[in-house]
Amino acid sequence: MLNGIFWVLRSGAPWRDLPERYGPRTTCYNRFVRWRKAGVWDRLMDGITKAHDGKVQMIDTSIVRVHQQDATVKGGQDHCLGRSRGGLTTKIHALVDAQGRPIKLMLTAGQMSDIASAVDLITDLPEGAMLLADKGYDANALRNVITERKAWANIPPKANRKDRSVSVPSAKTVPTDRDTLRQAGRKLPCRRQTRRYPLRSNESTA
Repeated sequence: MLNGIFWVLRSGAPWRDLPERYGPRTTCYNRFVRWRKAGVWDRLMDGITKAHDGKVQMIDTSIVRVHQQDATVKGGQDHCLGRSRGGLTTKIHALVDAQGRPIKLMLTAGQMSDIASAVDLITDLPEGAMLLADKGYDANALRNVITERKAWANIPPKANRKDRSVSVPSAKTVPTDRDTLRQAGRKLPCRRQTRRYPLRSNESTA
């Protein structure tokens, strides 16, 4: 049953296309929905993410195109849908550890900026930890929040930054790999099917 649920979430296929080897599709679907409403998935992921290494954390976003069947979603619910240059999209904000293991995920509409959910993602950033991010997260407000948590930011400054006094740790002194963050982003779903299993905009999926 679990493998059947994971197959649908990973492939983005309709529940009716679930291979027979996973059992009745109605069983997988109903169990998935009941567990989501009961918060079982959140509790499972909270238990898994406790094993992460919090000394080095990396943050980034990924844009995903919304499934064509979701373009006409009705009901007035917030499905984190928005229009950007790629059309109707959703943005996944991911916080991962140095091994690419997810710590926390959040969803916003596709046109939201990368830094929009950064503060909410790093609420549990431990003292002395390092946050690794790209230039999209270069903002004084975020740097101040990181400093207040007695952590430090490994964020390169934007080309148009007026204050060039911000320091960026040398790659020789910091054992981090930006490719790890990119690889973690590739593991995220290639598309969402919000009509079948919608998530609220403030719902953590980690």
